[in-house]
Amino acid sequence: MSKQTMLVVDLQAVACCPPLAVRPLEAEQAAVVAPMFKALGDPVRLRLMSMIASVPEMCVCDLTPAFDLSGPTISHHLKVLREAGLVDSERRGTWVWYRVRPEAFRQLGALLDLPVTTAAVDG
Repeated sequence: MSKQTMLVVDLQAVACCPPLAVRPLEAEQAAVVAPMFKALGDPVRLRLMSMIASVPEMCVCDLTPAFDLSGPTISHHLKVLREAGLVDSERRGTWVWYRVRPEAFRQLGALLDLPVTTAAVDG
């Protein structure tokens, strides 16, 4: 058993955050959202996320061969995505299946929503 404390993002706390273009985040809100962005900031995790998001669910057995990395390394990256609240997992026999948590991406999308202005369109 790991001695590390497992961090799980509370998506309800993210839901309260208005878009960045509306007002700055409070420190507590930023602390909740930052692990999600940090998790997506790694190229391997971003690629894993895109693979998982492209289908309803994906087995780790299909993710691992797509990378030139060891199984434990892929498992670590998936754990980071899971702890950041971006994916859910379910063990079925010897394999673990992953699926996107759509609410996390809706909330991140809403946070990044920028209003379209004439200046932005005109460039």
